[in-house]
Amino acid sequence: MKDVLLIADLHGEFGKIDSFLDLSPDAVFIAGDITNMGPVDDVDDVLSRIDVPCFAVPGNCDPREIIDTLEHSDTVCLHGSRINLGAMTIVGIGGSNPTPFNTPFELTDKQIDDLLHKAMAKMEKTVHNVLLCHAPPYGILDKPAGDHVGSKSIQRHMKAFDLVCCAHIHEQRGVMDVAGTKVINPGAAMLGYCAMLHFGTEPKDIKVELLTV
Repeated sequence: MKDVLLIADLHGEFGKIDSFLDLSPDAVFIAGDITNMGPVDDVDDVLSRIDVPCFAVPGNCDPREIIDTLEHSDTVCLHGSRINLGAMTIVGIGGSNPTPFNTPFELTDKQIDDLLHKAMAKMEKTVHNVLLCHAPPYGILDKPAGDHVGSKSIQRHMKAFDLVCCAHIHEQRGVMDVAGTKVINPGAAMLGYCAMLHFGTEPKDIKVELLTV
């Protein structure tokens, strides 16, 4: 996979899916919040429109039954799991650390840490090592207002990856480089925001385009 479309925070607004796919990606990453507190009924139909390999994790606004929906679709659900694709390894963690809003898919940082530790124990380091998560790392693209709200567990583990694809904080669309790890929030797909990730043949050769459709 050379060119990968990254989307997140659809929140049940699926009208721009075809426009995203018109970017002709080799694959699609979905970093959570596919629905807005549910329902999951339309998710399989939407995912079936994606005609390239697709890898996803749930977000905090997705009901927990979305795991079954993803696992019974052609999309690879990477929540608490990992996959090796030759030159690329992807580890996934969905949901978010606790929020003030009691959303459906929240985990303690200890639960996030346990899931990441288990997945990373089976991780095969390759040319490009990617973490696909919904919550951002603590202190990075994680300030909706005055305070940092990201996951401290994701922050602790991020140095094992070349690229962290996160979402969750709509106000923090952007790209940051932290000690050699790129962190990207593509923005809310419900507003037409996305990113294209261009993977080269050498380690760390990852270019990011923030786009709007």
